[in-house]
Amino acid sequence: MVFFDLGGSSTGDTTLEDSYDMIIIGGGPAGLTAAIYAARGGLKTLVLEKSTEGGQITATQKVENYPGFISIDGMELAERLADHARHFGADISTNAVANLAFCCDKKTVKLENGRQIDAKTILIATGAKHRKLGIPGETVYDGKGVSYCAVCDGAFFTDKHVAVIGGGNSAIEEGLYLSQVAEKVTVIHRRDELRADKILQDRAFENPKISFIWDTVVEKIEGDKFVNNLVLKNVKDGKSDNLAVDGVFIYIGLVPNSGMFKNLLKMTPTGFILVDHRTLETSMPGVYAAGDIIDKELRQIINAAADGATAVSSAIKTYF
Repeated sequence: MVFFDLGGSSTGDTTLEDSYDMIIIGGGPAGLTAAIYAARGGLKTLVLEKSTEGGQITATQKVENYPGFISIDGMELAERLADHARHFGADISTNAVANLAFCCDKKTVKLENGRQIDAKTILIATGAKHRKLGIPGETVYDGKGVSYCAVCDGAFFTDKHVAVIGGGNSAIEEGLYLSQVAEKVTVIHRRDELRADKILQDRAFENPKISFIWDTVVEKIEGDKFVNNLVLKNVKDGKSDNLAVDGVFIYIGLVPNSGMFKNLLKMTPTGFILVDHRTLETSMPGVYAAGDIIDKELRQIINAAADGATAVSSAIKTYF
């Protein structure tokens, strides 16, 4: 049996058992829904989430497109999902995974604290992180005016001018949130129209605090101790300009958190895990993947949850 180093950190947990029917790596909507279905289906289930239960939804102010809730705070939805999984007997731990070993019918997870736990099946639900622009100043001013989470950092920009980069749902949702605290929000988009849902577009266009700069990319983020200027370039005429801002929020897509599995599973060139879309089993028998980590078109809470349910249902039929 060969272990593959995955890195990570841990808070420790001495209450875990030595083996489980299913270990779920990642505690976002996909992982927690999978835990509900697995535990309710009679599987001894463990969820390993190294940070916050709920994943990215904990940084979302309002969730308005999850059935049954006209509007619910992302943190509250995350707590409800975790409580639901615990109700049926799933263990949820903040231990981080250090490495994995797959051999025959047994999968072994080694935690950062040195503990080794065996599982009959594994579900990967590690999600994705915000894509970075990769331009000068982005790293320098990260936490000093550059942010990827309006709910987390919006309060620091009360009565200030902020820019939002992107044109999808996340960019517009966060722009609307920022308009509640900032004096002005400027949305910068490389195209001449938004990709966000129409209801979000309508809200943004009707909001007097939100303005738009079209067909434009940011080439450089500048500042002193904190961000104070963006260097812009129009993609159609090539002209450059400056925009004085107090902060910039970046929403240009997601990068899958799959680096830890690159030597184990088949992936797309961009790092999304390839699965059988009927069963959500990966190229490794007994190993499943669900949520934003897999290769698919729609990345929403509802279909992340559906992925978790599908993967567990498939695993139960095949391996139990």
